[in-house]
Amino acid sequence: MIEDQELRDVFKVASQEHLQKLDDGLLYLEQHPDDLAKLEQLLRETHSLKGDAGMLGVKNVASLAHQMEHILGGVKRGETPLNSDISDRLLQGLDAIRKLVNEAVTGQDSGINTFYILASMMGASSQLQPQAAASIVEPSSSPVPEQPLVEAQFTEPPTQQPETKVENSEVVNLENNSSFLPLQSQPEFPLQAQNLPAPSEPAPASASQSAVTASSTSSYRIETIRVATQNLDDLMTQAGELTVTKTRLGHRVAEIEQITTLWEEWSREFFVTSLTVDRMQIDENGIKANGKFSQLQDYYHRTEERLERLGTLVNRLRNRVYEDTARLELIAEALESGIRTLRLLPLSTIFNLFPRTVRDLAKREGKEVALVIEGGETTADKRILEEMKDPLMHMIRNAIDHGIETVEERKKLGKPPVATLRIKGYNMASNIIIEVADDGRGLNLESIKQTAVKRNICTLEQLAEMTETQVQSLIFTPGFSTKKFVTEVSGRGVGLDVVRTNVEALKGSIQVESLPGKGCTLRLQISTSLATANVLIVVVEDIPYALPVEFVDTAQQVSPSEIFAIEGKETILSKGQPLSVAHLTNLLELNNRQGWQKNRYLRQETGSEFLIKNQKHFLNSTSKMPCIVLKVGEERLGLFVDGLIDEQDVVMKPQSQLLKRVRNVSGATILATGEVCMVLNPHDLIKSVRQQVSSRGVGSARSQLETATRKQVILLAEDSIATRTQEKRILEAAGYEVVTAVDGLDAFHKLKTRDFDAVISDIQMPNLDGLALTIKIREQKEYSELPIILVTSLASDEDKKRGADAGANAYIPKGTFNQDVLVETLKRLV
Repeated sequence: MIEDQELRDVFKVASQEHLQKLDDGLLYLEQHPDDLAKLEQLLRETHSLKGDAGMLGVKNVASLAHQMEHILGGVKRGETPLNSDISDRLLQGLDAIRKLVNEAVTGQDSGINTFYILASMMGASSQLQPQAAASIVEPSSSPVPEQPLVEAQFTEPPTQQPETKVENSEVVNLENNSSFLPLQSQPEFPLQAQNLPAPSEPAPASASQSAVTASSTSSYRIETIRVATQNLDDLMTQAGELTVTKTRLGHRVAEIEQITTLWEEWSREFFVTSLTVDRMQIDENGIKANGKFSQLQDYYHRTEERLERLGTLVNRLRNRVYEDTARLELIAEALESGIRTLRLLPLSTIFNLFPRTVRDLAKREGKEVALVIEGGETTADKRILEEMKDPLMHMIRNAIDHGIETVEERKKLGKPPVATLRIKGYNMASNIIIEVADDGRGLNLESIKQTAVKRNICTLEQLAEMTETQVQSLIFTPGFSTKKFVTEVSGRGVGLDVVRTNVEALKGSIQVESLPGKGCTLRLQISTSLATANVLIVVVEDIPYALPVEFVDTAQQVSPSEIFAIEGKETILSKGQPLSVAHLTNLLELNNRQGWQKNRYLRQETGSEFLIKNQKHFLNSTSKMPCIVLKVGEERLGLFVDGLIDEQDVVMKPQSQLLKRVRNVSGATILATGEVCMVLNPHDLIKSVRQQVSSRGVGSARSQLETATRKQVILLAEDSIATRTQEKRILEAAGYEVVTAVDGLDAFHKLKTRDFDAVISDIQMPNLDGLALTIKIREQKEYSELPIILVTSLASDEDKKRGADAGANAYIPKGTFNQDVLVETLKRLV
């Protein structure tokens, strides 16, 4: 029996898969013996089964699988025909392996004699019995003639005497059998044979075999199954819906409480009224007024009884609903936790993909990098692993290409020649933290600012207002890249933007920590709760909106007198620090809805009278306004809303392709009240505040509009007419005006005739090649910033280095030419 529990489970699952495929494949081969592809598949399965068994010390299984592999190999080579007899032998070995696997996993005796099965698979007589083999090998006091192991193992069954000679014909047959394969590497087999039961013991073979069969049949259980991940995703979604149902049930409990309160008020009023009726029983003459008063009195008595019964029912219902709600809450939490556990995988699942990538990238860039992985045992939801693979790859590429210095540079700076790139994963509260850190040069803030201005990402005025953290965050902007030379590794500005997009899709955030000359750390914080979201419900213009709680720092009430202006932005003091604030109504560009009743939403079923009263206080108060303080990374923003409604667990509903990316909105959900509610995106809200401030610069906006309306002109130098025509069509389809040149000299002359936004050139051309053209252009001061892209069939690292030295901004090999890459590169550079 295999000692290690985990290895037992793994071996059991893997063996069952191999055996099932072998079973199906052998039956298929009986009908289609010429299918070599299926035969190859069975050989692979047998070899894998043999390897697994041998590694775990299950020698009997390894030996039988080895013999099966030998027989199948003979069939493949044409030495053995695949007839009914061979199929029977293989299936017999398969059945024996199945029982031996069960023995190795459970420890239950399989009753299998490996020597007998091997003999049968090699073609020995089917009447051989394990007892006969055991009787011959059984040591006795009388001397036993020395015989070959094969002769001792496979004999005719005993008749009267326990010692029986082996017929020479059978020995010859076995020795000449092409299916026989000596197993000299298994020295334990003779020892096992010595321990077999003696023939004198009352153990008939038929009874023993039937007992084993009955035992294995009665104990047949399927303990592990494979489940499609989509099924787990659906279960997780349904578990989230159950959580929302639990929240709705909480609202129903609140309604029952309201009914109970109404009954209590009614009972009190009835008691007071009944006393008054009792005093009115006799008129001033001492005689009852009439029979109608008696009827009224009877009605009051019946009402009193009904009120008591109603009170009993209501209180019983309330208590039971409370119990059911508490029970449902426990079950829902246990179910969600159990399903989430099924989806957990170690971070090493993706971390282990990166050592080869780091090694290849470092070698390509001429750098030496040591990768250190920490926290690979930390588990995370499979969706996090799926969504994080590409972002982590981009972060690693960025670190090696931009952050880490070459060996010579590191030596000059007094650093170890081998750089360290560290990937670390760990849990913190309800979040998964993944860090990618290097000990390279760190982020160059001045270079980031220059690139941001050059790419029209922001203006100098906007940069002056940004904090250091905000400037560092610009590296996640689409199209941003400080690298002046574009290669397959980086420089196109499509790397870190993917990181931010995927992290935000997982309700996460990114933090950047950089020290010049010391290194840079990118820290991803991702919520472990993917199916549900804990949100704060606010109301604006009578419409409910949801804000993810993980981004809510605090909530406070602010009076108009506390608001002041700093650099044109509304500001308040929060925790002693200035905090920019904005009205959510303005950020969402909502129309003024004065004609609507402000309290309509608040009168809907919120489940709490206390909440309703508070919202009325907020909405009707003229001295204070509720302000929600958001915190995204190191950035904070205050949002003025009309009121706070509730905090709920909600299920994010998938958006259609038409609404896949809506500004300021990350998704939608259905509240416990049944209303559709938009879930806001805190990252976008902070960006919207910046855009509102920048939009006040009319001159800047007008300049950008003029740039956008002017058609950009590209100079294309290519001597091949076919390539020139193809590239011209691609560029014109992308909206550019294209002027063509037949070689480098022609291109240089046409460059002086008008203004061009970029030059695209081949390298190998007559008169003046692309490298010489690039050098000649760079010699002209007015063209020092003109983007130049080289598109060529020369793809070696030396060729790329020559292109960069000449002054080209991008280098695109024709061997891997893709029109999207050309257009994207051009958009980034122009």
